[in-house]
Amino acid sequence: MTIPEHFESQSVLLLVAGLKGAIGSTLATAAAALRAGDNSVSGYLTTGGKFTDMIPVEALHVAGWDSRDEDLAECARQGRVLPAAVMETYQAALDAVPVLKAPKSGTLDSQVEKLEADIDVLCSQFPGSRPIFVNLLPAAAGLEAATDVAALTQAYDPDKLPDLAYVLAAIHSRVPVINFTPNRVEMDPVVTLAEEAGVPICGYDGKTGQTYFKVVLASALKARRLYVDGWYSMNILGNEDGANLMVPEKASGKLANKTHLLDDVLGYEVGERYGRPTHKVHIDHYPPRGDAKEAWDVVDLLGMFNLPMSLRIDLQGRDSILAAPMVIDLARWLFMLQLSGRRGLIPELAFFFKNPLGENAPRTFQDQLAALDELEAKILSNL
Repeated sequence: MTIPEHFESQSVLLLVAGLKGAIGSTLATAAAALRAGDNSVSGYLTTGGKFTDMIPVEALHVAGWDSRDEDLAECARQGRVLPAAVMETYQAALDAVPVLKAPKSGTLDSQVEKLEADIDVLCSQFPGSRPIFVNLLPAAAGLEAATDVAALTQAYDPDKLPDLAYVLAAIHSRVPVINFTPNRVEMDPVVTLAEEAGVPICGYDGKTGQTYFKVVLASALKARRLYVDGWYSMNILGNEDGANLMVPEKASGKLANKTHLLDDVLGYEVGERYGRPTHKVHIDHYPPRGDAKEAWDVVDLLGMFNLPMSLRIDLQGRDSILAAPMVIDLARWLFMLQLSGRRGLIPELAFFFKNPLGENAPRTFQDQLAALDELEAKILSNL
C-alpha cells in the first residue's frame, strides 16, 4: 500500500519539553544528522521504511523548552552521550535550535497560556512543518487522579507534575502528544480533552533497554510454557535520570511500570507460589557510567516436573542512544495518525512503552508487533 497521490510530503517539528537533557540533546543531534543524510541514524529507525512518501525521514526539526542557561551543544557535551567528532559535526545545527525558557511558576492556566503562545512562536519558525509534542521532563512525584479539568486545575502543583501544563497547551493547540516519561499525565479529563480536540496521545514511559528485552524474553518463555518463578533486575546509570530516580517519590512510578509489566505479559503474578512478589527491580545512580547504563537480570524458571532452571542477562546499553530513535519513530506514527483522523489514546503503540495506555493495549511482544502492522494498514486505508 502507498500514500495516495494527492498528499504532499511534509516535515515534522518536534516540540520537546526538557530539550537540554541527555535524550533531548541527543534527539536534536539525530535530527540534524537525518537532515544531513547520515544513515548511521536513519538505519536505526523502525519506521525508516514506512510512510516515506508522506514524511521523508530527513524532514525533521527540533525546538522546545528547558530551564538550563547553558546552550544546547554545551548541555549535550555535559551529557557525555556523543563522541567529540559527532558533536563537532553538528555544533552549528545545535546552535540554531530554538530553545525557550521553561515556565517556573504561576497557576496551571497561566502556564498553559504562556506555553500555547510559545508553541505559536516555535511553529512560526518552521512554516509547513507539522508539530508533535514530546515530553522528556524528569521523573516527578505526580498528582492524584482528577475527574475533571476543574479538579485537575485545583490540584496542580508545578513541583510535582510540571508536565501537565505542556500537555494541556499542546492539546489546546491541536498538537499530538508523546509522553515518554514515567509521569502519568493521561488522566481521564486530559484524554477527554484530547479526544474532543482531535489529538492523538500516546504513552507512557518509553521502553528502551532492560524492559524491552524483558518483554521479548517473557513473551518467549510464555510461548514455551516455562514458568517464571522469580525475576531480579538491577540497573545502574550515571546520568541525570539516574540521579533524579534516587528520590523515592520520583522513582515510584518508573519502578511500578517496570514491575507490573511482567505480570501483564505472563498473565500471572510472579511470586504467586510464595504469596508475595518475586519480581524485584532496583535502580542505582552510579556516576562513572554517565549515560552508559548497565542492567543485570536473574530469571528463575520451572520446567517439567517443576525442576528449576535459570538465566543470567547483562545488558550494557546507552540510555539516550536507545531512546532518541524511538521518539522519532513515535513522532512519525503520530503524524500519520492525526492525518488519518485518530484521536485520544493509541493502544496499538504499546511496543514503545513500559505501561501502554488505551483499551486492550497488547502486552506480549508478538501481539505488539502484530498491532503495529494492523495500525499501519488502518492508517493507510483511512487516508
